[in-house]
Amino acid sequence: MSEITTWPALEIARAVRENRVNPAEVIQAHLSRVARLEPGIHAFQVVLAEQAMAEAHALAGRADLATLPLAGVPVAVKDNVDVAGVPTRAGSAATRSEPAGHDDELVRRLRAAGCVVIGKTQMPEFAIWPFTEPAAFAATRNPWDTSRTPGGSTGGGAAALAAGMAALALGSDGGGSIRIPAACCGVVGLKPGPGIVPLAGGAEQHWHGLTAFGPLARTVGDAAAALDVLAGTRRYAGLGPPPGPLRIAYSAAPATAGARVAPAVRAALADAVEALREAGHTLVRARPPIPATAGLRFASRWLSGIAQDTEGLPADAMERRTRKMASRGRRLSRRVKPASADPFAARAAAWLAGFDALVMPTLTRPAVPVGTWAGRGWIPTMLGVGNWVCTNPWNLAGLPAISVPSAAAADLPVGIQIVAASGGEPVIIAVAAQLERLRPWPQLAPATAGDHQAIEA
Repeated sequence: MSEITTWPALEIARAVRENRVNPAEVIQAHLSRVARLEPGIHAFQVVLAEQAMAEAHALAGRADLATLPLAGVPVAVKDNVDVAGVPTRAGSAATRSEPAGHDDELVRRLRAAGCVVIGKTQMPEFAIWPFTEPAAFAATRNPWDTSRTPGGSTGGGAAALAAGMAALALGSDGGGSIRIPAACCGVVGLKPGPGIVPLAGGAEQHWHGLTAFGPLARTVGDAAAALDVLAGTRRYAGLGPPPGPLRIAYSAAPATAGARVAPAVRAALADAVEALREAGHTLVRARPPIPATAGLRFASRWLSGIAQDTEGLPADAMERRTRKMASRGRRLSRRVKPASADPFAARAAAWLAGFDALVMPTLTRPAVPVGTWAGRGWIPTMLGVGNWVCTNPWNLAGLPAISVPSAAAADLPVGIQIVAASGGEPVIIAVAAQLERLRPWPQLAPATAGDHQAIEA
């Protein structure tokens, strides 16, 4: 049964619905893989082995098993979302160690659809950074190369997927935190637009409207099906390639002026553009109207949001960078407006009205080494990651975006980001699905696909 850990989530669910495999067999196979690989990756904050097996046995007896869209699928939940009976640490020693009393609505929806929660995944403190190296817990490592970061802040979820330890992951994205780890780990990460998926904790907004919750998966179809479950819709699952030719913009320009895009990333983008052109779409080179001040405008909301997240928590238990950022954010809070009020939101919407979608890099270069920003102050770290990520303008603009792996990548994954206008989730899913068919990517990190000894503790 170990082979089932390589199956897409929808294939697992279909086999469970058809009684070809038992949910307990599915979960046991994944837990066995966790036991072998997790010591060298540190994807999980906690593995819920006994609880997951009990859930799996109970699931097998459900009268509605044959109707569940994600029957028996093992899901990894980011540790900023409540799971009953487990603390929600958010990557920080400053948070409470008492277990959550009940599941968050997002977890409830996943379980209702047949998912089994296999564990909670590591994240940087309060989801602040695009690398997963919390001071309070072990740094998460990339299954493709354990000297590299899996990205962040949903780094643990992406690493678990790439190593075959889970088939789906639930993440949050306030500036790229779903798409960045997807790009680093060679998986799919989907950030929906505002209001599509409820925010964890029942919040009306997070980080002044920057944050969305969404799925990570190894296939586009799996991500689309999970989005339907999280959103409570029947709109996204089963979407195929676009029904007709599209007008698609593409750009290799970085989101930050002066940043450099690595040759491997440019080559991956060129390959994706060629594939879409061969499929009959019109590809137009066009630079999105990202203002030079976009980073600062994003940062004011980001810092103020960090101040809100840390309010009332013991400052001496936080990381030094976090304390300083929260202090700065408190000074900014009075004059920060929602992201939807930023002029870039309207400007981006007007620009995208001339296209069906935009294709661009997710990151300017592949996964960086673990420890790249260790010991640095928050300002140098912010500037450094700002030259790496190409994601946060679309949080500021409130637009849906997806990152898919490039088949042209060699040693390390490269992410291709697809963005569309508000309400364009079906468009980005369809374009991503077409790229997946035209340029299929590895379903697991090569180092974990065979002998587990490739991952060293």
